[in-house]
Amino acid sequence: MTVFEGTFTHTESLRFAIVIGRFNDLVVNKLLEGCQDCLKRHGVDINPHGSQVDFFWVPGSFEIPLVARQAALSHRYDAVICLGAVIRGQTPHFDFVAGEVAKGIAAAAFQTGVPVIFGVVTTDTMQQALERAGIKSNLGWNYAMSALEMGTLMRQVKGLGAHPYEHRLTTGSAAQVLSGEANLAIAPDVSSDQIPS
Repeated sequence: MTVFEGTFTHTESLRFAIVIGRFNDLVVNKLLEGCQDCLKRHGVDINPHGSQVDFFWVPGSFEIPLVARQAALSHRYDAVICLGAVIRGQTPHFDFVAGEVAKGIAAAAFQTGVPVIFGVVTTDTMQQALERAGIKSNLGWNYAMSALEMGTLMRQVKGLGAHPYEHRLTTGSAAQVLSGEANLAIAPDVSSDQIPS
C-alpha cells in the first residue's frame, strides 16, 4: 500500500485564500499575524499584491463560511484558511454563531473538495482568546500548518487519476443520469404482465 502525507516544502506553487472575520479584531489580527508568519517561513509569498495569497475580509465569523465556500468553488486555491473569534457572552448568541460557523466551514470543504481550515477561536472569555492568539501560543501558526499540509496532500490525491470503475461512471449514460442530463427515470415503467416469469 502507498502512504500519502502532506508536506511543508515545495510551496512555491501553492495558492491560499485567507477569510478573516473583523469582529473581535484584537484577537483576529494576532491570529492573522501568526498565520502569515508561518506561511512566510515556509516559502509562501504573503504579499497581498503577490500571486500566492488572497485576503478576504468579512464583518464577523458568521459571514466566513459563505465567502470561504465561494473562494473554494473558484478552484483557484489549494486551501482556504478561515480566521475568526467567537467569545461567549451573557446571551445564547455564542452557541448559535459558533455552531453555525463550524457547520458552514465543514460544508464548504465537503461541497467543494478543497481543504477549508477551521481557524475560528471559540472561547468563554477574552483572556482565553488572547492566550490562543499569542500570549501562550498563536493558533494562527497551527492553522497555516494545517493549510500547507492539506494543500500538498490534496495535490497528491488529485494526482492519482480516476480508477477504471470511476471512469466508466463518468462516461456514457451513467454520467448523464448522475448529472441530470438524461431522463430522471432509471428504468422505463414496466407493467407486471411484461415481466418474464
